[in-house]
Amino acid sequence: MSAAGRYHLLLTSDGQPVQHGWWSNETVARDKCRRWIGSVGTMATPRVTLTDEETGTVLTTWPETS
Repeated sequence: MSAAGRYHLLLTSDGQPVQHGWWSNETVARDKCRRWIGSVGTMATPRVTLTDEETGTVLTTWPETS
């Protein structure tokens, strides 16, 4: 786990990292996730992933994979 927090949020475009952040509070991390999804605009192939780094669990991805 990062000293900055347990929850890691990653935004990629065309598979390349664009932005990431760490939060210790899951509610705050999920709120940031929603905000990032709303801000991708015309970004090429955007993907947002929220991971609990303590357990290794991917909590959410956008767009959702089928």
